[in-house]
Amino acid sequence: MADLDLLTRSLARNVKRWRTERGFTLDMLAARAGVSRGMLIQIEQARTNPSIGTIVKIGDALGVSVPTLLDYERGPNVRVVPADRTVRLWHTERGSYSRLLTGTEALGPLEMWEWRLMPGESSDSDPHPEGTVELVHVTAGELTLTVDGEEHRVPAGASASFEANAPHAYGNAGDEPVRMIMTVSVPPAQ
Repeated sequence: MADLDLLTRSLARNVKRWRTERGFTLDMLAARAGVSRGMLIQIEQARTNPSIGTIVKIGDALGVSVPTLLDYERGPNVRVVPADRTVRLWHTERGSYSRLLTGTEALGPLEMWEWRLMPGESSDSDPHPEGTVELVHVTAGELTLTVDGEEHRVPAGASASFEANAPHAYGNAGDEPVRMIMTVSVPPAQ
């Protein structure tokens, strides 16, 4: 890849990353930087090579340096968590458990969990902050998902999503273990 192409792609990735991290919309960043929304779209899609003056304006608006915006050494932030480094936070003597597989700070915490629920067991959860969303995908068995007192059956291969700001529980009323992957997205603290 030519140096200019590399810098254009790096700028696209970094502007989008820092804009998202700062919680700016395209319109907000355009107003702060004094550049057009169209220009920002072209930059974030790596379709233009802006002047250094435009890059400086964008960097100032984001509160980051020009070298940070043009940094191509770091690349996308990838974190691989080996299986032996996951964290088991809940378990029972009969073999039910939840493991935190990975997490990150998006605009707020974002976590991915692996769960196993043995027959007849359940785990209750208090309401999370307003705006928290959970996604579950059942890989074995049938999950009984109870949200605000209402039960929902989620069989193997099916998924569910729900607003988690109400009491909720994960249960196994069947005779085989339930296995599921769950993702939790919590809004940023205000």
